[in-house]
Amino acid sequence: MRRVGEVVRTAQGLAVVRCPDGEHPRLGTAVVDEDLEEVGRVVDVFGPVERPFLAVSPDDGVSPALLLGRPLYAR
Repeated sequence: MRRVGEVVRTAQGLAVVRCPDGEHPRLGTAVVDEDLEEVGRVVDVFGPVERPFLAVSPDDGVSPALLLGRPLYAR
């Protein structure tokens, strides 16, 4: 399991995650929280190559607003 970054905002029902470096998970990768509960999947990568952003589509029943400020991890 690898840390993918912290949720910095929400937009259009997605959680936007800022990566700490240039490495990021592939599209479709499952993303979990610190309790190892799956919260969504990576649907897009955008922004600067050195520290990109990830768009994470939350699973049913997961509110993107509740993820703000929390670290997320790739399974």
